[in-house]
Amino acid sequence: MKVLIAPDKFKGSLSASEVAARLAEGLAAAGVGSYRMPLADGGDGSVEAAIAAGFTPRPVTVAGAAGTPTYGRIAAGHGTAVVEVAGTCGLTTLPNGRKLPLDASSLGVGQAISQALRYRPRRLVLALGGSASTDGGMGLLAALGYTFADANGVRLRGCGRSLGRVHTIDSSRAARLTGVEIVVAGDVTNPLLGPNGAAAVYGPQKGATGEEVRFLDAGLNNLVQAFARSGYPDARAAADAAGVGSAGGMGFAALMLGAEIVSGAGYFLDLLEFDRHLPGCDLVVTGEGRIDEQTVNGKLPTVVARRSYPLPVVAVAGRNTLPPDRWNAAGFTDIHTLGDHTDRDTTDDPELTRQLLTRIGRQIGCAAAYSPPGVREGKQPTLRR
Repeated sequence: MKVLIAPDKFKGSLSASEVAARLAEGLAAAGVGSYRMPLADGGDGSVEAAIAAGFTPRPVTVAGAAGTPTYGRIAAGHGTAVVEVAGTCGLTTLPNGRKLPLDASSLGVGQAISQALRYRPRRLVLALGGSASTDGGMGLLAALGYTFADANGVRLRGCGRSLGRVHTIDSSRAARLTGVEIVVAGDVTNPLLGPNGAAAVYGPQKGATGEEVRFLDAGLNNLVQAFARSGYPDARAAADAAGVGSAGGMGFAALMLGAEIVSGAGYFLDLLEFDRHLPGCDLVVTGEGRIDEQTVNGKLPTVVARRSYPLPVVAVAGRNTLPPDRWNAAGFTDIHTLGDHTDRDTTDDPELTRQLLTRIGRQIGCAAAYSPPGVREGKQPTLRR
């Protein structure tokens, strides 16, 4: 029999590639062959997933979230370039992990986009998870040639602290993106402003106090007004669109560039040609760090289950709070967790996570070899959005 291993990362512990490798090791110990396909949903890990699927890694040197030089990479291939926030100007690029809610910038991801354009892609995929800034994409746009000035004509740095001072925006010297399809792949549905916006929902995760959240939200509103004043009549409508609040408002900046915002999990499964690897498989193993009620609402493991139908799908997670009577609705025939094997917290223990994933892989392999799975019965799982 043959198993397709298609997990997301276990956030904070192992990459999707490492998760897949350990599960494959366990399956092999049980005499079961497998094909590894690490996945991503448009967040951090998207570049790695694209490289694992055959894209070419391209090194980039950019400004990290605090402005320090950061060495990252993009993925290029098949006329597509994948650029990721997390590895260019995300939280992991902050020196000593010190959060800078007002001064962190998205400049680095704009510089990575600029370097990606050297490969003349027809499609540019932006993975916006893991950002450190709430600057409305000012830094991103500045790297592409946009200039932001205050009421006195003084040029402003792209960061949250500058948002409230922006008066005019000049794109006359901006990079030409004609002929390039820009896609923001993610599952964030937040607008730019208000109680469900970029500052209110994600600002505290980036170190913002209550007062700073209000300052940033007001600044983002001012940025929208400045765009409208500078020849972008659709800026207000764009600020209300679902998903533009992603990555501290970088989704809004991407919309100003003409981007389309799409569901991340489904898009990446298409980009990595998931369906092409299903024929000949008897079982699919997927998973991520945590499975809960939100998983049923369109997170990557459930999208994998839907796309794999009628093949049986086993999920693996660090922790699971989804009750057994909901497994079928999510499309899973079984769920294995690291918590079934230890009382220790595995989120900050990569080595223990590796050992337990290998053990779980062997369990799945032994069960499948003893009683080969058939097709799933019943209706195809329906995702709630």
